[in-house]
Order: sequence, then structure tokens, then C-alpha cells
Amino acid sequence: MASVAVADGVSAPLPGRCCFFVEKKRRYCKMVVGGRKTFCGEHANADQDSPRNRIPCPLDPKHTVYEDSLAKHLKKCNAKEKPKPVSALNPSPRSFPAELDLLIQKLKNAIKGLNLKHKENILSHPALCGPLSDPKNGDFASKHLKQQASILGNMEALNLLGPNRCVVEFGAGKGKLSHWIDAALKGAEDVHFLLVERSSTRFKVDGKHRSADSTFERLQVDIQHLDLNRVPFLRERALPVVGVGKHLCGTATDLALRCLMEERDTPEGADRPPSKRVKLQDSSPTAVSGVAIALCCHHRCDWRHYVGKEFFRERGLGAAEFSAFRRMSSWATCGFIKGRAVSQEDIVEEEEHEQVDEAPPDRLDESISAEEREHIGRLCKLLIDYGRVRYLRQKGFDSGLCYYTSRDVSLENVLLTAVPVYLSSPYM
Repeated sequence: MASVAVADGVSAPLPGRCCFFVEKKRRYCKMVVGGRKTFCGEHANADQDSPRNRIPCPLDPKHTVYEDSLAKHLKKCNAKEKPKPVSALNPSPRSFPAELDLLIQKLKNAIKGLNLKHKENILSHPALCGPLSDPKNGDFASKHLKQQASILGNMEALNLLGPNRCVVEFGAGKGKLSHWIDAALKGAEDVHFLLVERSSTRFKVDGKHRSADSTFERLQVDIQHLDLNRVPFLRERALPVVGVGKHLCGTATDLALRCLMEERDTPEGADRPPSKRVKLQDSSPTAVSGVAIALCCHHRCDWRHYVGKEFFRERGLGAAEFSAFRRMSSWATCGFIKGRAVSQEDIVEEEEHEQVDEAPPDRLDESISAEEREHIGRLCKLLIDYGRVRYLRQKGFDSGLCYYTSRDVSLENVLLTAVPVYLSSPYM
């Protein structure tokens, strides 16, 4: 007797779903089809009887569109570049030089007494020796591997790589940093990974670790809504947490630090954001054994979430100055200097990062040189970062900033580290 294929999406298409077999996933497409149709919109070309032809969208080839509806689609496509609003906080070209001089003077007064140059800790780790020497890697891949290797090297110097802990990667994206940390911890016992990412990500590498000794969990939630004290396995196992991140954009860094250092007070019955894969439960204290976050995109910081408000206020600064400094911080990576090409890879380290949109007025060219602009941008970043260091020190951590890679590898080359004071080493 011939066996009948079961409509489970693998042997046969699910009822009411697309009949296109996705070779890479070894299952049928799960998209819902229209009435009396066999294939979904994305796989309509597989229907030989269809009179309409689908082509890749010229704005974003990741999706397709009917060729005869292209003009209509281009008007509403989500990939269409949207007009940038003019901020009322940007002074007019006429008043800009005078206001700029005042802001620069406030900045220079605020940084007095601070170390203006971080220690250089460009390290590596044996776990990445093979990939780093692989000739198949292009420049872009090699740059990311060098950064990941140095982050691991710095974590090892701080004794953050070891057994019996949970590594929480904020802004995990595809999860590559956790992947290499896991490779460095081969043989270590009781190691868990929690990958936090608010958006749905394709080509995640944590899927490769389903049968490995380490436990990988992915939580799709905005960092500002995350309470680590309510994550079940952290609550049950009481594992110390190591917070990591590679190019954690602006506000996300501050939200991650608050998530690690501050306890949440969520009333019973209060609305909680929907989450995936990990169910949140009642809270209990979570110990933090270290932090290693590669910083970036200071222009995307937000005063509401910034952890260094007290640091700014002690220097006579407030929300207005913070807003100006975070905009001016983009000057450090804008590539103003003639003869020096700054690629898109340098400005935007990850696909999901937004591009710098803080363009200076035309009159700026007459008031300040390109070299000085870049220097001021770096000082703005430094001031914002020292506010974070101050916050961590107030929480009982020995915190510092270092250059973990060279500027030719990444313009965003500062690593924020912290370990509890009682565990700090001469490395700090």
C-alpha cells in the first residue's frame, strides 16, 4: 500500500500554504496563498500558468514585485528613502558659529581632569586564529574577526571567560560574538548564552549550537523592556551574568547597563512586552560578574535613558548640552578630512545601524577646520563614555575604556569594560 504524504510542511505543503519547496530549508514555504492560488507572491514565478511576471524590487532585491505593478510599488516600498526632517535644535547658519564657540568652550571645560587618550589593548584570542588566517575572508569579514578576537582577548584578560556563567549578548544580531565566545569556552561547564535582539534576524549562527554542550537562548525583545531577574534559567540556576555587545548603538548601551545594574519594579498585572522563546517569570536578584561592550553611534544616544546624567550635571551640563554633544559626536566618523576616504563599512559597522544624519551647516566650513571638527567629535564621544564609566563605578565596579582595535579596522574602536571591584585586576 502506497504511503500518503502528511501535510506537515516537509513531506507535503501545509493546507492553504504555498506549494514551493525551499531547498535551503528542506521544507515547503509557509506563506499563506490567495484564493485558488498554488504559490505565494514571492514564489509566483514558479507557477508556469501565471500570466504575470515577478522581478526583484530595484530598491531592495530581497523581495519581488509584479513587473506590471512596479511603478505603483516603488511609491510605497518600505525601502524607499524617506525625507529627513529638519530639527528645530539645529541652529541657523547665521547663529551657528557663535553658538558653536560657546558649546566648544563648555566641552573643553567639562573634559578638564579627564584622561583624553585611552589605553591601547589590541589583543587576540586563539579561538580565532584559523578564521583570521583564512584567505577566503574579504576585508569586511576580516575587520569583524579582528574586532571579535580583540574583544575575546580583553575578556580573557579580565577573567570573564570561564565556566558557570551566563553570557548575555545585547544587540546580538546574528549572534556571532556569542558564537566565538562559545568557541573560546570549549570544555567549560555550565555555560549559557542569552542573545537579546529586538528585531527578527536572518542567518542566525546560534542555530549551529543546538546540539552543543552550551545552552543558547534567543530573546526577541527591546532591551528597555528586559528584566534579567525574570528569565527562568537565570532565576533557577542563579548564574552570574557577563554582559557583552559589539557595536551596541547609542541608547542601547545605556539601556543594557541599566538592565544589568538596576532592579526592575514591575507591578503585578502590569503590561509586559511580548517575547519569543524565553518566558519571563517573577524576579530575583541577578549577579553581574563583568561587562565588555564595544561602543558606537553616540549620535543615537538619548538623554532620557543616558546613565551619566549625574556626571553631566556635576560639570554644569544638562539635556541641551547633551543633545548638542551627541550630534557633534558624529563628526568623529564623518570623514571631513580631504584625501581620506571613509567607506560605508567604517561608518556603519552592522547592517541594522542607521547612517549618520547629523550634517553640519554650510557656514561651518568657514568657522572650523576639518581636523578640529574630528577632534571635537572624539571629545564628545569621550565625555559621554566617561559618564558611563562613572555610573559603573558608582555601582561598585572597576570600569574603564580602552582602544580594542585600530582606527583603520573600525572608527568606532573603544571598548567599555567593568568587573566588580573585589575582582578587579592590574589590567584595569
